Amino acid sequence: MNRRIILQSAAAGVASLLLPGCTGSGPLRQHYPRRPRVRLGIDQLVESGFAALDGQRVGFITNQTSVDQSGIMSRVVLHRGLGARLTALFGPEHGLDTRAKAGDHVANAQDPITGLPAYSLYGEHRKPTPAMLKDVDVLVFDIQDIGVRSYTYISTMILAMEACGEAGKAFIVLDRPNPLGGLRMQGPPLTPGFESFVSQVPVPYLHGLTIGELARMAVAKGWVGKAPKLTVVQMEGWERRMSWAETGLNWVATSPNIPTWESPFYCATTGILGELKQVDIGIGTAKPFHYAAGPGIDGRALARSLSQLGFEDIRFKPYESQVKPGFGGVELIIDPWGQTDLMAVAMALCAEVVARSAKAPLSGSTASARSLFNKVYGSEALWAALETGTPWQDLVADWQEPLRQFKANRTPHLLYR
Repeated sequence: MNRRIILQSAAAGVASLLLPGCTGSGPLRQHYPRRPRVRLGIDQLVESGFAALDGQRVGFITNQTSVDQSGIMSRVVLHRGLGARLTALFGPEHGLDTRAKAGDHVANAQDPITGLPAYSLYGEHRKPTPAMLKDVDVLVFDIQDIGVRSYTYISTMILAMEACGEAGKAFIVLDRPNPLGGLRMQGPPLTPGFESFVSQVPVPYLHGLTIGELARMAVAKGWVGKAPKLTVVQMEGWERRMSWAETGLNWVATSPNIPTWESPFYCATTGILGELKQVDIGIGTAKPFHYAAGPGIDGRALARSLSQLGFEDIRFKPYESQVKPGFGGVELIIDPWGQTDLMAVAMALCAEVVARSAKAPLSGSTASARSLFNKVYGSEALWAALETGTPWQDLVADWQEPLRQFKANRTPHLLYR
């Protein structure tokens, strides 16, 4: 079946198939008045007549972010193009519809759109089992990542790759843009011994890779225990310097707290702080991740102090929390076209909020919260610095050599200029 027939057929039926919030008028999608400049991996796969899947039974790791250039769900496109050869779906954290809260387990289900079994990879299992793969020859991954190491879609991909390697199945990644761009490499490395589902691979906290490039690097570097045969279906038209808005693509919320294409910039900057207790980063508000606040903090004083640090492309406004009375801090306004070191800002925020709230975020955090905080950061270094009052600039200085090494190491695995 050729591409035109597939897309015409999908377009005719998609309105009745989309879940609430997935239509053009829904709350999850942002529109840009321009023709997309970037063709996604799914578009390239269709254009080829599904050549990479010829004659094979296909499992599909997907969620609500898996859409083609026109906004049609990838699983609709594959279901119509492959028919019975699409045998199973697999969903990551937040579920197929991306509406489950962070950390909430998701059950296996039947997909209401395709009627296929939808196995959860964020429930009883986080890695596909042999039973899940018994009717699969090739597992295809098509999920929008946000470019932050601790976002678990990376971990789902790596564990699924390992499962395919162990079972002798092939693995295909349909590539998508990194919404933080392809130039930004910032933040701490992952220290050996701190690998976890929120830090699955040893890349900087902001790695500047597409999901396909990350998969290539993971295989080449031996980060996958048993590597499968890997194919990456590349995008066309994407460049590393591009902002999401420049792609012309619509944004679909990747999870409840990542509603817009700018959200990853805020998640990168306040997400680590948000792992502590006794803080407010805006979860539960209309602007998740846009704030940094703690108990008893004078927001005006904090805004003045942060503004004097000389960070470019970011502004700080005084903030009084509405969800946590008595908490004060700052609202962040980040220029997504800038190149400020978001992770340096993140360290400054952690240090200031902890110090100005008499270390309440540390004393109020349980042992399990402390463990998760360290796993997200990638070591115990930040917690120790916050306890002792070590300057946050020392942490940033410690990252620079690992970042230089990573920049050199990733070069052979890049697919785009």
